[in-house]
Amino acid sequence: MSGTSRPNVIQAARIYLRVSTEQQDLARQEAIVAGARASGFYVAAVYREKASGARPDRPELLRMVADLQPGEVVIAEKIDRISRLPLAEAELLVDAIRGKGARLAVPGIVDLTDLVADSAGVARIVLEAVQDMLLRLALQSARDDYETRRERQREGIEIAKRAGRYTGRKPDLAHHRRIIALRDAGMSITRTAELAGCSIAQVKRVTALHRAKSSIHAPSKDKLTTNQFDQRQRIVEG
Repeated sequence: MSGTSRPNVIQAARIYLRVSTEQQDLARQEAIVAGARASGFYVAAVYREKASGARPDRPELLRMVADLQPGEVVIAEKIDRISRLPLAEAELLVDAIRGKGARLAVPGIVDLTDLVADSAGVARIVLEAVQDMLLRLALQSARDDYETRRERQREGIEIAKRAGRYTGRKPDLAHHRRIIALRDAGMSITRTAELAGCSIAQVKRVTALHRAKSSIHAPSKDKLTTNQFDQRQRIVEG
């Protein structure tokens, strides 16, 4: 390493918080924001997502990558918050982050950035290769864990089905009622998603389901007309 000292420059960080489902809570991960500030980072933005890490089309993740500026740091609780994608897709995501001139700062992954910056020639090449290898191992481990969980879930469902105990995933009815109430109040799909703390896709899905149920249970126009006619007849005859 060189003997020159680096000036104390405040680094900007973008923090990515993710859980897999709408029912899960991001509260535990919120401590990362305070931790980053305590470590001397300027928090440029916090991105909160409720979506599977195996999805490459996560809106908040894509927004974060688009917002990145050179020299910034991406902070997450663990690498699996960033990605549970297959390795090739995960590497493309990391390349997109690096392509913006940013880097990852995630617990469990040794960051050799400063060592690489202070090295040259063969030493630099070796350090970069080691950094890439460690990152690939972490990304692959996150994917393996996802696939193991999915396989266990499938096995559990099959066992429950054979025993006649499987009833499927129960919807969060209170959350659904909140979405419908917001839509009935005239909120747009996007605004409803923001206020309800869910995805736009879920708002559309819940709204469509509600409309379908309402149309099934609503009396037809012909039936209403007949009822009104019968009521008038009773009034006349009375």
